[in-house]
Amino acid sequence: MNEILSKQRVTSEAVLLEVSSPRIANSYLPGQFIMLRIHERGERIPLTVADMDVDVGSISLIFQKVGKSTKELASLRVGDELLDLLGPLGQPSEIRDYGTVVCVGGGIGVAPIYPIARALADKGNCVVSILGARCDELLFWRERMDELSDSFYVTTDDGSCGRAGFVTDQLRDLIDGGLKVDRVIAIGPLVMMSAVSGLTKEYGIETVVSLNPIMVDGTGMCGSCRVTVNGVTRFACVDGPEFNAHEVDFDELFHRHGFYLRQEELSLKRYLEACGK
Repeated sequence: MNEILSKQRVTSEAVLLEVSSPRIANSYLPGQFIMLRIHERGERIPLTVADMDVDVGSISLIFQKVGKSTKELASLRVGDELLDLLGPLGQPSEIRDYGTVVCVGGGIGVAPIYPIARALADKGNCVVSILGARCDELLFWRERMDELSDSFYVTTDDGSCGRAGFVTDQLRDLIDGGLKVDRVIAIGPLVMMSAVSGLTKEYGIETVVSLNPIMVDGTGMCGSCRVTVNGVTRFACVDGPEFNAHEVDFDELFHRHGFYLRQEELSLKRYLEACGK
């Protein structure tokens, strides 16, 4: 159980693992996530399910190699097994016929937004997708997103693919150009989601973001993933991960996001030294 069935590098910084998990594959809904632990001494990592194969009984996980745990996860091979795989967790996305929905995926956020966009398209929505990354090399699943979208756009910071600039530049041009947008969902780096939220608030467009703050257990017991939404403390793992973007206190999120940077740097340094790197 929890065996790694396949492994693929999707960018220089991101890896896709297909993991055997029939129960999660059969019960997962778009927008939910899982918690995994590599071994007995490993930390619990929250990851969004990027895709699933009910027939095979597997789920696909895409993650960026940033810290000690994700680098260790990326070092595993096909045939290795994960100690723990818990899920699906969190509230699923609200999928219904809204009309025209703009799906904005930034960086690794393309992974969680893909199943949501697919479900929205299946419901009859007009899906407009905007993907953004620092450069062409860090973009993935363009063909998948293009195939399910009625309109598809790419932006890169350096202009190496698609439009030079940010996802908000493209989104603003679409709105100013007359596109009637009924809903926006944005998933990606905090700074991107905050910028999208600020833009859509100007136009009064309903917007949802998927938050991934620090989590420990993923069941609402530890309280580490607390966020302030409309002045009320909520827990991203059980109340989210999706929230009304215009009600999220992004300033608090930015502050909390950096709480353990020093510890994370030290942990990574020790891990690399132990690996002889």
